[in-house]
Amino acid sequence: MKVDILAIGAHPDDVELGCGGTLAKLISEGKKVAIVDLTQGELGTRGTNITRAEEAAEASQILGISARENLKMKDGFILNTEEYQMQVVKMIRKYQPEIVFANAIDDRHPDHAKASKLVSDACFLAGLVKIETELEGENQQQWRPKQVFHYIQWKYVTPEFVVDISDFMEKKIEACLAYKTQFYDPNSNEPMTPIATKDFLESLTYRAQDLGRLSGVDFAEGFTSEKLLAFKNFNGIVL
Repeated sequence: MKVDILAIGAHPDDVELGCGGTLAKLISEGKKVAIVDLTQGELGTRGTNITRAEEAAEASQILGISARENLKMKDGFILNTEEYQMQVVKMIRKYQPEIVFANAIDDRHPDHAKASKLVSDACFLAGLVKIETELEGENQQQWRPKQVFHYIQWKYVTPEFVVDISDFMEKKIEACLAYKTQFYDPNSNEPMTPIATKDFLESLTYRAQDLGRLSGVDFAEGFTSEKLLAFKNFNGIVL
């Protein structure tokens, strides 16, 4: 199934946290979006791989995702190896996205930056005709996305561009809160983690609000780009 956008995250919830508003906006415009989670998040302090899978399914439904897969790489030990690269290559060739969203280029969790580079390399390799792959008994055709963008996560990374998500901020928060085991819940008996605090939950709003303030909109999500962006016109750009 060809999609317009393939969003890839090291863990279930990375995509929703990093670019959930942007995905909701693109889907509202008729774009097809798929998500690939690299790991099951099984090392997470709260919840289990089973609850994370259930929560990911709920979040996907909220956003209107067309397809979602989990590659079940080893949580905490993502490596930029040929084995892992080829797994991602197969997903890129399967979904043939025009744009790939990937993890932050630098972040608190070591899996995030490693996944960022892994996906970048796989996007390049997926376009090489002499790399042969097979999926479900069929040979795959080479495919290279036109753009690879990296969303911003825990650490502040200066964005190279932002997307206005003012009309989709509530949808983003709703999708994130589908991960009930992971985020702030005053009634939870599970151990506290950095992302389970009330401050982290509130940061989803105030960080998007700050990017919005800087760019002249209410709420925005920021991204870095792997190559210089060229605009054919200024339609849709807030001046």
